[in-house]
Amino acid sequence: MFDAQRIHISNKLPQVVIPIRRAQTMLNRLTDSLNFHAQALSLRSERQRLIASNIANADTPGYVSRDFDFATALRQATGQSSMGQSTVQMPKMTLHTANSGHMNKQGLPAGSRAQPDMNYATPSQTNLDRNTVDMDRERANFADNTIHYEATLRFINGQVRTLNTAITGQ
Repeated sequence: MFDAQRIHISNKLPQVVIPIRRAQTMLNRLTDSLNFHAQALSLRSERQRLIASNIANADTPGYVSRDFDFATALRQATGQSSMGQSTVQMPKMTLHTANSGHMNKQGLPAGSRAQPDMNYATPSQTNLDRNTVDMDRERANFADNTIHYEATLRFINGQVRTLNTAITGQ
């Protein structure tokens, strides 16, 4: 019954027959990888916004610098609970609501993403105005995050280019 379903792929080459289950597994691997990098890109963008906000408020009295741990936020966003590969996959549960105004299990509007846990910076120097923004640290974080953001974009572009080459057969 399963072997009767097959995908026929031909592109100037001899006919290749791939079982449906194998084709779905390959497709899932491709989309999972792209989804991972899309989540990473989204989190890098959010972190860049936070760092820019910290820099913009460097002279605001009482402003407390904020940031989040990227690795932890990425694990939360992708549903991974540990650093290593696991053979056991926890089922992903979604909460369906009858009305778009209903809240999901984290108290956010249904369909919205959970925000990463925010950390507040500990002051490296004492300030009379109680501002915790350290411009040297913020500039370094901004440059580091920019490099990682561009690297993630390059990974996505490389994957799309590889997929395009595989599809067109060139």
